[in-house]
Amino acid sequence: MLDLYDKIQDCVQSIKNHWDRQARAGIILGTGLGCLVEKIEVQATIEYGDIPHFPKSTAISHKGRLICGELRGIPVIAMEGRLHMYEGYSLKEITLPVRVMKAMGADLLVVSNACGGLNPYFALGDIMLIEDQINLMGDNPLIGINDDRLGPRFPDMCEPYSHELIEKALGVAREKDIVAHKGVFVAVSGPNLETRAEYRFLRTIGADVVGMSTVPEVIVAAHCGMQVVGFSIITDMCLPDALHPVNIDEIIQTANEAEPKLTELVLGVLPDENER
Repeated sequence: MLDLYDKIQDCVQSIKNHWDRQARAGIILGTGLGCLVEKIEVQATIEYGDIPHFPKSTAISHKGRLICGELRGIPVIAMEGRLHMYEGYSLKEITLPVRVMKAMGADLLVVSNACGGLNPYFALGDIMLIEDQINLMGDNPLIGINDDRLGPRFPDMCEPYSHELIEKALGVAREKDIVAHKGVFVAVSGPNLETRAEYRFLRTIGADVVGMSTVPEVIVAAHCGMQVVGFSIITDMCLPDALHPVNIDEIIQTANEAEPKLTELVLGVLPDENER
């Protein structure tokens, strides 16, 4: 049985057979948010199934391929579709791509997701800069024997999302007249949506939005010393006293409509080719 470190090296070697560059940033694109890929000067496209140890994406609207190329003049690796706990994967499997991005040289991780809005001051299509997170998935990708080559036994989480990049993104939002908030993201396992009582509970404990992803990847990014900036698009409102059934097609449509605004913010926080 290969350990995690060896699996990462296998993945890196496989990717380098297609794209042998040092990445500066890794990007994870959530539900309905794949259009950012159109801004990348694509140099290699690799299906997840062609990379050893990579799980295959089965979620709706997630294409399941790695895009390697340049964005704003810097080399990036983008996941066109992420992996989820509700697909049956362990959190170690879900977060393997983050570790591979780090091993490929990326010191910045950009994460995006579609989410449910718990904060009544938010609206459909708004973007939230994630400033903190709550893990209610019932698991943690760091459980088990720690490999010191990958990160410390007890990684600090006092700033999982870069305050500097949050402020930079909010500055871009003001310049571009984009509605953007700061808030707390809570992750649950899914795949069912939450009950009215659960939405009340999540709001009570301090969450502004709820989703089924992102938190495991950010925990691992913190473990391996990556800087993180996270964006949530509110695609449905989860207000317990005004709740109605969710339609996945409407969620994807809302994400697609908000995607150009997200692209502006992502491009605004990425370093350019002259920054070090």
